[in-house]
Order: sequence, then structure tokens, then C-alpha cells
Amino acid sequence: MRITAKADYAVRGAVELAAAGEGPVKGDAIAEAQGIPVRFLENILAELRHAGLVLSQRGAEGGYRLARPPAEISLADVIRAVEGPLASVRSEPPEELEYRGTAKPLRDVWLALRFNIRAVLEKVTLADVVSGRLPEPVAEFAREG
Repeated sequence: MRITAKADYAVRGAVELAAAGEGPVKGDAIAEAQGIPVRFLENILAELRHAGLVLSQRGAEGGYRLARPPAEISLADVIRAVEGPLASVRSEPPEELEYRGTAKPLRDVWLALRFNIRAVLEKVTLADVVSGRLPEPVAEFAREG
């Protein structure tokens, strides 16, 4: 799986919001804290808002905050909001692929790959990242990696 800059920035921005708690955080403060270009981050935050993960507030006291508690937002939620499905082949879900002959088992490889990506990204929440305590299966994968 290739993690794009957009997905990386989206997750880092969401983690900053999770760490900030309830109050709104200005986009430029998030960008500065994570070294993300402000204009790029603002577009990403708009996509997260459209997906229902982030709320925005206008005005002098405005900014962004999470729409749900950090423990209820997985990294998979954030990545899907800005990139779409976690694993696809030529923009198609693996279960819809048809291969012939000796390549036929590839469909099962792509399905297994998607399962494993989900096994990590759906288990890790923004709260896990902020706390520095990843779920044990994920921490174990990291130690083995």
C-alpha cells in the first residue's frame, strides 16, 4: 500500500485535532505543528468536513474540531475520506476482479492484502495515536516489521 502525502497529512491533521481536545483549532496552527502546507491542509480539512469527521467554525474564535470523539475515529476512516477505498486494483474492489488461467489466484492475494490493511487501519483510532498506545496486534506487527 502506498500512503500518499494527502493521506499522511489528513491523518496527521486529524491527530492534531484529537490532541487539541474540544476547542476549535485554526488550520494554520495545525499546518505549522505538522509542517504541512496550509493551502493543502485546508483542502484536506474540507474533505474531512464533507465526510463528517471534522466540524468547522467561522469567526475570530473559529477553527476545526473533530465531529466525534477521537476513540471513535479510525485511521481507516480518515484515509477513506480523502483517498477512497483502502485497497483497490485499477480502481476496482478486489472481489469484482476476474483473472484467467495462471493469474486466477491473484484475486485472493488482493483480497488478503485488503483484509490485512483493514486489520491495522480499522483498529487504530486517533485516540490510540495521541496516547502513544497502539492496540497490541498493531504494536506487535510494528515490532516484527
